[in-house]
Amino acid sequence: MAIIIRLDRMMADRKMSLNELAEAVEMSNVNLSNLKNGKMKGIRFETLNAICKVLDCQPGDLFDYVPDEK
Repeated sequence: MAIIIRLDRMMADRKMSLNELAEAVEMSNVNLSNLKNGKMKGIRFETLNAICKVLDCQPGDLFDYVPDEK
């Protein structure tokens, strides 16, 4: 996949666990874990907004683009 999710890095920088973030953004641990591990196909803007608010970051801090090699 060309989009790399850096949620784990942001959580580590903020010294926040998956459980703490899930509770703060009112999201299940399973869904947040799936997002963190790149297993989700999409994210709602409302969820992205909540994560950015809690982690005090920009959406671009959470995602990197790496072109697929063919």
